[in-house]
Amino acid sequence: MQTQLPQRILSGIKHPIERFIHAETSSGLLLLLCGIVALVLANSPLFDAYHHFWETPFSIGLGNSPMTKPLHHWINDGLMVIFFFVVGLEIKRELLVGELSTAKKAALPVIAALGGMVAPALIYSAFNGGMPSARGWGIPMATDIAFALGVVALMGSRVPFVLKVFLAALAIADDLGAVLVIALFYTAEIQGMMLLAAGGVFAVALVGNALGVRSVLFYLLVGIALWFCVLESGIHATIAGVLLAIAIPAKQRINADEFTDNARSFINEFARQTRESKSTLANQQAQSAVRDLERSCELVQTPLSRFESNLHAWVAFLIMPIFALANAGVHLSGNLAEVFLHPTTLGIFFGLVVGKPLGITLFCWLACRLKLAHIPEGVSWFDIAAIGALAGIGFTMALFVQGLAFQDTTLAMEAKIGIFAASLVAGVLGFGLFRWRNKQA
Repeated sequence: MQTQLPQRILSGIKHPIERFIHAETSSGLLLLLCGIVALVLANSPLFDAYHHFWETPFSIGLGNSPMTKPLHHWINDGLMVIFFFVVGLEIKRELLVGELSTAKKAALPVIAALGGMVAPALIYSAFNGGMPSARGWGIPMATDIAFALGVVALMGSRVPFVLKVFLAALAIADDLGAVLVIALFYTAEIQGMMLLAAGGVFAVALVGNALGVRSVLFYLLVGIALWFCVLESGIHATIAGVLLAIAIPAKQRINADEFTDNARSFINEFARQTRESKSTLANQQAQSAVRDLERSCELVQTPLSRFESNLHAWVAFLIMPIFALANAGVHLSGNLAEVFLHPTTLGIFFGLVVGKPLGITLFCWLACRLKLAHIPEGVSWFDIAAIGALAGIGFTMALFVQGLAFQDTTLAMEAKIGIFAASLVAGVLGFGLFRWRNKQA
């Protein structure tokens, strides 16, 4: 029993993370397929139909003044709010109980994420300083967690579990940094009254949390109001998703021992009531025992975990693919070799391919040198560099920031080409480094 207990605890810790990585892997492959489809459609005779479809006006609202925006904008300003809500839930979970929950755990991935944001931004700025394209410095700062974990998953058990956890923690810390960059630097003109209204709605959500409100309907209605206020305030609407995630309760109503006792009692009652007749249709006591068991299951879960579990598949397998279909379709025109030599493309490419591994490795080394953090046991500096290379896969978040940074179609095309090329090279480079590592091992 003594030898089995640590193994059981380790299994309990590993299973949720491995399940998360598996889901991210599958969604990454679907995301890649949708990106390829969008690219093919944008460079085929169907380009006009593809473009006009995403620009189709779509209205939401009641009465005489509905909100009308192109379908493309509803995806970026509406559906992606749900994506950022799930990102916010993941960040909150990691800060409360995960790899970012203590200073000791969080130090290395947070410092690594910081290095992986600073170095790419500096490299991009070196190529684009003083130009109209300088506004795109935030594009190469982001990591696409689905693609990065997908490449790691291709290597299977040959990549140590501790490295998968480190990459997931780094990517989540990177997402937090991207959210802050969007909120602070990619915000239109602020509308003070709507910003105050958004603050008021956010306060209502926090009060609901403090009072123990766990109703899905309550947070849905508050979330819609918060989204509208943030959208009208000038701050990008996706920030509403992160703010709502902060307000979602993360506490259980009953602890594990209480739940175990209750569940055993309800199951025994159910068994006693159905001993003579297996049918529960007319057995009120049996149905009551089942309802009590369901209620206990709800009380032992947190609203945060329920929201994250229920929404993750929708985000991974519907919202992100739709986003890729709507945003990855760049129409390639002119001489591609010349386009690739433009400062925008070069800045993004070298920012992701060179800046990410350089910044992550350098900041990790400095953190260990200054004794601010320590490298995980069994992990080498080569492993850190390989993880840094994979972090150069920017795709989803990079495309999102590009949409905020550039309205000019030429700059947008150059940026997308840089994102595609860098993500492909970073993925191949990271995969190759890990294969070389395993051969050496």
